Amino acid sequence: MLLKTFGWSFVITALGLGLAVLYGGMTAFGIVAILSVLEISLSFDNAVVNAGILKKMNAFWQKIFLTVGVLIAVFGMRLLFPVVIVAVTAKLSPVDAVNLALTDKSRYQELVTDAHPAIAAFGGMFLLMIFLDFIFEDRDIQWLRWIERPLAKLGKVDMLSVCISLLVLLGASMTFAAHAHQHGGGHADKGETVLISGILGLVTYMIVGGLSGFFEDRLEEEEEREHEAEEEARKSGKKVDAVRLAGKAAFFMFLYLEVLDASFSFDGVIGAFAITNDIVLMALGLGIGAMYVRSLTVYLVRQGTLDDYVYLEHGAHYAIGALAVLLLVTIQYQINEVITGLVGVILIGWSFWSSVRRNRALAEAEGKAETSGDRAEVSSGV
Repeated sequence: MLLKTFGWSFVITALGLGLAVLYGGMTAFGIVAILSVLEISLSFDNAVVNAGILKKMNAFWQKIFLTVGVLIAVFGMRLLFPVVIVAVTAKLSPVDAVNLALTDKSRYQELVTDAHPAIAAFGGMFLLMIFLDFIFEDRDIQWLRWIERPLAKLGKVDMLSVCISLLVLLGASMTFAAHAHQHGGGHADKGETVLISGILGLVTYMIVGGLSGFFEDRLEEEEEREHEAEEEARKSGKKVDAVRLAGKAAFFMFLYLEVLDASFSFDGVIGAFAITNDIVLMALGLGIGAMYVRSLTVYLVRQGTLDDYVYLEHGAHYAIGALAVLLLVTIQYQINEVITGLVGVILIGWSFWSSVRRNRALAEAEGKAETSGDRAEVSSGV
């Protein structure tokens, strides 16, 4: 079961890490490995959401999502999107950006360095909005309660996350951007660039969120209609056209899943720029991570249950928040890419261990309850 589900992911991992060693030695190997773990950790909640929706789809649409969807997710968002970001910010065509990255790395590095404030502002704001919307939502399960409880109460204020993000952007444009380092050691006022790029990142997040909400609403409407049709057919003794209803609902599920996957892949791609500017290493690392996310989705669907490690979603979003802050700081200050990558890994590891401890505590509590019940029955003579 494990090999059948994750077999292609294992093959892609071996090929990707091997190409990384040939491309840049053990340093490249380490960066690709960190990027892979980062993509998996940031998209873990995406896999859980995908699995919850995918199991409702019929076999045909599941196959479409796991074939066409993989092409869009791996080759579209993880491989082409980083090139598009560099091309737009450096004012190059995507072909020129790729050729430059492969043939003239020093010149490519100059362009990426000059464009870094814009990339960092766009990505920092997008990631910050993801984190704030998560942390301000009132949730039944809370990880760091001393932080999440008061913030959930503050989250009842409308548009609070947008206001905070705009204030952070204004501060970054007036401080970090005013003294942003340029290639060659000089300085330049990048305040306007950072401000515009940050607003674009905020708008992009709101558009993606709006599209996700639209497809989610359509999906709910289709499910309500399907339920009503089933009730009417049951009362009249007629058969329900399950294929038609499942197909129509599944179509909106597919669209919704693709928008969700695109929104989740933004954080992985943008976060990768905080670790490396090399599009080759970025493509290898994110491609490997994306394959594992898809395999994990299939695994969860085939197992028929979702993962019990409830704090992993929290850890992933805290990692997103940390990357957002680090991206904005890198507008002026250089941070070692390995340290940046390890921040996310540490937060994910911490949340995983907290989940394990929670599961153990629940199991012990259930065991004590059963033992107390047995003793009560014996003492009462039952």
